[in-house]
Amino acid sequence: MEMWFYEKHIPGAGICLKIKKTLYSKKSKYQEVQILETEEFGRMLVIDGMVMTTERDEFIYHEMLVHVPIFTHPNPENILVIGGGDGGTVRELVEHRDIKKITMVEIDKDVIDASKKFLPGLSGQLNNPRFKLIIGDGIKYVKSSTGKFDVIILDSSDPVGPAKELFSRDFFKNVYRCLKPDGILVAQTETPFMDKEVIKKTYKILKKIFPLVKLYFAPIPTYPSGMWSFAFASKKYDPLVNFDIERAMDKKFPTKYYNEDVHRGAFMLPEFMKRLVR
Repeated sequence: MEMWFYEKHIPGAGICLKIKKTLYSKKSKYQEVQILETEEFGRMLVIDGMVMTTERDEFIYHEMLVHVPIFTHPNPENILVIGGGDGGTVRELVEHRDIKKITMVEIDKDVIDASKKFLPGLSGQLNNPRFKLIIGDGIKYVKSSTGKFDVIILDSSDPVGPAKELFSRDFFKNVYRCLKPDGILVAQTETPFMDKEVIKKTYKILKKIFPLVKLYFAPIPTYPSGMWSFAFASKKYDPLVNFDIERAMDKKFPTKYYNEDVHRGAFMLPEFMKRLVR
């Protein structure tokens, strides 16, 4: 008997993937965590019935989330990741040898444990000596943290359940406080096709807190609509004006999606996306 995974994105559309087998399924303290073996996209992390990442296309999301801010900031040494339990963001950060410390705050230890066992291609750097893991609430962490970070990366799930408050005004104010005077925040901000109100609300909040806020995007096949957006919010640096193209071109590690042209092109928005944040 064939098995199929179906995620409904909106009432009239969704994604359907053929499943070979279920590798992991557990109801954690916070959410339903599954890892499924798909026929076309390899192993797939699913949380509360929503696709978080797949082996086949995860590189696009993680490379765009990490390398855009890191190649914009001139001296990114101390990085905070909120969420990111699959380990893909940390994997990309570790490639930057100038980064001295990476702290990740993930609320659900079961996501990390499952990823370590079944997604080693993503989670393989979670034992890196420059990496520190905190199992806890990212919202509480930035509220009470006295540390000052060069870059904060919000690698959260969709704004429902435990991740809902990660898109709030109070949270972003605390993130601003945790950043150094020239710090950068990057966050995933959903699909411009199906989550227009999320993007409008998020950018409205960010623009009242940060002096520079820009939207950029990338194609991610297994995410709703196949088109995904990211917020770049900065106290000082512009991702186009301050982009260190020489450092990006001379990077000492391979990428599968990100390059210097993609960096600049990701901020060249089609008109309907410009209207969302205008």
